[in-house]
Amino acid sequence: MARRLALVTGASAGIGAAFARALAARGCDVALTARRTERLTALATEIETRHGVSTRVIAADLADPAAPAAILAALADRGPAPDILINNAGYGLPGTFAETSWADQAAFIQVMMTAPCELAHRVLPGMRARRYGRIVNVASLAGLLPGAAGHTLYAASKAFLIRFSQSLHLEAAASGVHVTALCPGFTYSEFHDANGTRDLVTSGTGRWMWQSAEAVVADGLSAVEANRPVHTPGLHNRMIAGFARLIPEGAALRLMASQGARIRKL
Repeated sequence: MARRLALVTGASAGIGAAFARALAARGCDVALTARRTERLTALATEIETRHGVSTRVIAADLADPAAPAAILAALADRGPAPDILINNAGYGLPGTFAETSWADQAAFIQVMMTAPCELAHRVLPGMRARRYGRIVNVASLAGLLPGAAGHTLYAASKAFLIRFSQSLHLEAAASGVHVTALCPGFTYSEFHDANGTRDLVTSGTGRWMWQSAEAVVADGLSAVEANRPVHTPGLHNRMIAGFARLIPEGAALRLMASQGARIRKL
């Protein structure tokens, strides 16, 4: 990965920032994008000082349909195209489907599904031409479980990313491009702070269910290097996903209904 350019979305905190640090430690130049310029700049300075790589900061809101093209245009004006794409940007939209506005739901779809697909679509031809590429779509354990009430499109969007990654993995298999959907469970990051569910989630789960962002990222980078189409970090998360596949769908839905107040926050 040395001196290859990695583009990380949602890089200002949590899993995105951990990906940026880990890739820089492997010798990658890193392009950081998110909405918060000050945080991106601070992270860029830290990475350059510690690892001696080049960084690029691009403030963008992926809820804007023009953002993916603008991000890549900004990179094209200043150097090579990305060889590594980390589609990490995301958030939770609390509330039930009918209680939230369509404008909020449409923005959510844009960030969680449309933007990752567009970025992958735009960088893939160059990766294939160079016979090298790494795409990590940060999904969630929630995408491997039955749906639950509330945060209605969250699990659906993550399930979409998983299936998208599987298909793209097959299409790119002979071209030197590796594609992985990374499906973490509870991760220490700012995700739950942003949607106001930190106290509810941490009070309802054991500490054994939580992983650090750094552990999730290390697993994710190993998985994409091994070209695994889907990877769930953490043995406990893999056991949960396996259990969900084994029990009848009706029983799984009843379980989600009874435990949904906690599980839907994954």
